[in-house]
Amino acid sequence: MARELVWTGFMTLDGVVDSPGGSSEGHRSGGWVLNTEFLPEAFALKGEELQETTALMFGRRSYEAFAPIWAESEDHADYKELPKYVVSTSLQEGALVQNWGPITLLRSTEDITALKQGDGGAIFIHGSAELARSLMDAGLIDRYNLLIFPVLLGTGKRLFTAEDHDATKLALRESAHYANGVIKAVYDVRR
Repeated sequence: MARELVWTGFMTLDGVVDSPGGSSEGHRSGGWVLNTEFLPEAFALKGEELQETTALMFGRRSYEAFAPIWAESEDHADYKELPKYVVSTSLQEGALVQNWGPITLLRSTEDITALKQGDGGAIFIHGSAELARSLMDAGLIDRYNLLIFPVLLGTGKRLFTAEDHDATKLALRESAHYANGVIKAVYDVRR
């Protein structure tokens, strides 16, 4: 059985995924997650994901943003020894963060396809919108774990493109809404 590839992340109601925690990508409305009232139950999905994550995958830019912080973060200590995969044609081995468990560079969609066909459990992609879009186009994403925030930004990096492509049918696995306006939506890709 193939490993499940899951994209997980925060999204605005109009589909923007960049700069949820700050303005690192230069977005003038960066930090939009932090501007929503914090309710632990609205973020419970992140804790649930820890239980099923067997590996992490990042695009180069998300890796470069997350790795220096998550490698030392107590909030992300459970990720430290998990295998990590970074998809990049330009990143070199010498640029990888040390002391953050095993990290493997993947150079192509074929490398990702081979990884999915191997043994192991779910691989979670955090951030990495550009990578996620290319994996969607290749039919490699199996599930979307979305936390949708009650904000409209109008502009920004989106997970789902406006480009014409074949329809992708989804099946709702789980949903919930919270008093702060956040919506949890977990969708399986129907094949």
